[in-house]
Amino acid sequence: MLADLRDAIRQLRKSPGFTATAIITLAFGIGATTAIFTLVHQVMLKSLPVTKPDELWRIGDKDRCCNWGGYNQGDDADFSLFSWEAYRVFREHTPEFTDLAALQAGNAPLGVRRAGSQAQVDTRNGEYVSGNFFRTFGVQPWIGRLMTDEDDREGAPSVAVMSYRIWKEKYGSDPSVVGASYQINGNSFTVIGVAAPGFFGAKLAGWGMPDFWLPLTSELLIDGATSRLKRPNGNFLDLIGRVRPGVNPKSLEAKLKVELHDWLASHVPDMEPGERQLWQQQTLHLVPGDAGVTSMRDQYKDGLKLLLVAAGCVLLVACGNLANLMLARGLKDRQQTSVRVALGASRRRLVRKALVESLLLAVIGGILGIGVAYAGTRLILYLAFQIGGPNNFVPINPTPSWPVLLFTLAMSLLTGVIFGIVPAWMTSHADPIEALRGANRSVGGNRSWAQRSLVIGQVAMSMVLLSAAALLGRSLRNLQHQNFGFETESRYIAWINPMLTNYKPEQLEPMFRKIDDRLMQIPGVRMVAPALYAPMTGDSWNDGIRIAGRPEPGAKEDTGASWSRVMPGFFDTIGAKMVMGRPITEDDTATTRKIAVINEAFAKKFFKDKNPIGEHFGPDKIKYATTFEIVGVTKNIRYLTYGYKEPVRPMFWLPEAQTVQYDDTAYLAGETWSHYLYNIVIWAPGNPPGIEERVRKALGEIDPNLVLYGVDPYTQVVSADFQQENMIATLTTLFGVLGLLLAAVGLYGVMAYSVEQRTGEIGIRMALGADRSRVVRMVLRGAFLQVGIGLALGLPAAIGAGKLMKDQLFGVKPWDPVMLIFATVLLALAAVLASVIPARRAAGVEPMVALRNE
Repeated sequence: MLADLRDAIRQLRKSPGFTATAIITLAFGIGATTAIFTLVHQVMLKSLPVTKPDELWRIGDKDRCCNWGGYNQGDDADFSLFSWEAYRVFREHTPEFTDLAALQAGNAPLGVRRAGSQAQVDTRNGEYVSGNFFRTFGVQPWIGRLMTDEDDREGAPSVAVMSYRIWKEKYGSDPSVVGASYQINGNSFTVIGVAAPGFFGAKLAGWGMPDFWLPLTSELLIDGATSRLKRPNGNFLDLIGRVRPGVNPKSLEAKLKVELHDWLASHVPDMEPGERQLWQQQTLHLVPGDAGVTSMRDQYKDGLKLLLVAAGCVLLVACGNLANLMLARGLKDRQQTSVRVALGASRRRLVRKALVESLLLAVIGGILGIGVAYAGTRLILYLAFQIGGPNNFVPINPTPSWPVLLFTLAMSLLTGVIFGIVPAWMTSHADPIEALRGANRSVGGNRSWAQRSLVIGQVAMSMVLLSAAALLGRSLRNLQHQNFGFETESRYIAWINPMLTNYKPEQLEPMFRKIDDRLMQIPGVRMVAPALYAPMTGDSWNDGIRIAGRPEPGAKEDTGASWSRVMPGFFDTIGAKMVMGRPITEDDTATTRKIAVINEAFAKKFFKDKNPIGEHFGPDKIKYATTFEIVGVTKNIRYLTYGYKEPVRPMFWLPEAQTVQYDDTAYLAGETWSHYLYNIVIWAPGNPPGIEERVRKALGEIDPNLVLYGVDPYTQVVSADFQQENMIATLTTLFGVLGLLLAAVGLYGVMAYSVEQRTGEIGIRMALGADRSRVVRMVLRGAFLQVGIGLALGLPAAIGAGKLMKDQLFGVKPWDPVMLIFATVLLALAAVLASVIPARRAAGVEPMVALRNE
């Protein structure tokens, strides 16, 4: 084996062109596959970096971010979010858990500043967790101590645990952080410790990863009147516990269902009529919690699977290319092989020698592929997470880990065998007598069937890749250029958070009027409109609707509608069109009747063909059905960042100046919270330069403590909503182009070798009167025959692939003829370019020279 290895190194050094081509091809093929596997491993296969993750189980199998009110959850009646009260019931009555922890399903925006400092607040992400959170996961402190149950009780001193990442990046690993007092949303907290490196929490998401962990009971202090902790139907917690050894998960799940029903039964008097009809159908599921709350897995799993298949196709095309190179090289050296056979070398010995050479190439290509994978993973992270929320942090490390390195080694060895075994076997079967008489003599080129088969396979695989890339690219274009119902050009979104400055609800509307007036003074700004959340910004507020004069709807009837709160001028600022009535104006004040503007979908769903102007509706309860009077209808606006294949959801808008005094604490809390507007839409035609600096300065003049995260062009905000689709389309296009290039190189190699093998035949044909154009046609005919067969096989495969990824497509059919024709034409052009040079070389053969060589 060592002798074979030394000989392989010597042979590769003697053929630098062949070696470089092989290694580069392998590096790209293996690197692309490894890059995707790096993401697959960290997002879909990796467990939480905690003690014995296999003992963790999660109550609930859905990712419901971030708040769910009521005693029913969804059409499937599957509980996955829980209230604090429900959590305590499970914890107290389920000894099968050694520990059961609760964590906030969303995140808590925090304004953090060291006590006594006059610096601007540092905006961070927080997460409310139970006192046994760190104990449940077996996490140890890096410095200081971690939270306990004593810290998570009402009246206890306010404490916080800092993440290692923030401690290192923001505070320079300063040990004095522990024990120091910090102002968090205007309240005094003591940082008691720093979590261990690598621990990012119990969920993996593309946004809102925690910088600080706070006790659940501190939610009462920070959120005040909008707190959900004491509301039995305020579901905002994910539950993960460590199950005792020997406990049967199925039996535990059955017990938890009984506990859920018992708890729900105790709240039947508090339920709405529809909830009373459905509470007995509510259920839950116990699922493995070793990966925590898998938000990112649920979001990206389909896309990553698609990319892994596409990368595998590229690797197969690369293997076909290298098999062709190895086969051509082996057939070219058949005379040398014949001598070896004549001297007594066995076929097994020859196959082993060829395999050692191919495996050496594969291992070198794999080593270089690790670098390609590292760069590719960083590219994927950039494409998938270009824009995030404030302090966006994705806990994915692009550096290959041991599992990834082992995967790369396995792929390298497998690739070496795949592209090396057939050429090795074929060249080892050389006939010594025939080879020594004239190994290169050929009449019809029939011996190149293996090479041609590989080219046909490459063309078919490239057809699948190119058609997939075309379909996904067309789908992405359709997504980004659909009619959203509002304008993004020359518009900006300023991201603010008035909750971090401790404004009272009655102070908000005057402050937003000041913001309107001051921002309008910026040169180039035409209109300004703050909103609870603007279209396509990622938020979603929803309520059930009750119409005045109508009975309580059926329990399973969908009465949901989204809503937002806005300042006057909002619809003009975003370029939305009114179709009936009027928009929200300055005349809608705190003392006037409570009004609302609805969209066409709302009017169609709840009023059919009836004129909705003047009708009344309200949220969730019949007693609130007369709360709002409809004064206007706007054209449908695509507001939510999901469900693009579905019709626009019913929606309504309320004025910031008006407040409803509900007699229900939960509704009153939501009403209060909704007045804290987080987006400011700015219409500035001509896109004046330095808009963010001017907005920051203007807001600083109104209140230096008002938190401004940033100002983004609206086009960029909308584009960011399609980051996953953009990532998949971009990478699939790259894979398609790479597959096309490899297929073209493979075809060129086969045609060039075929011309070389048939030099004598071509010389005879030309000596007998064949002209150059006929020779060119003969060579091109052979090339197009292979490409034609490959396209014929690839076309149904491409249609099948389109059907498999139909969930990734928008506004384009899996068998879209334009995209299939595009892929076919592109492959045909590549075939022409790959065949022209060998054809011209064949036409340039001098008959006498060819015959003399024979």
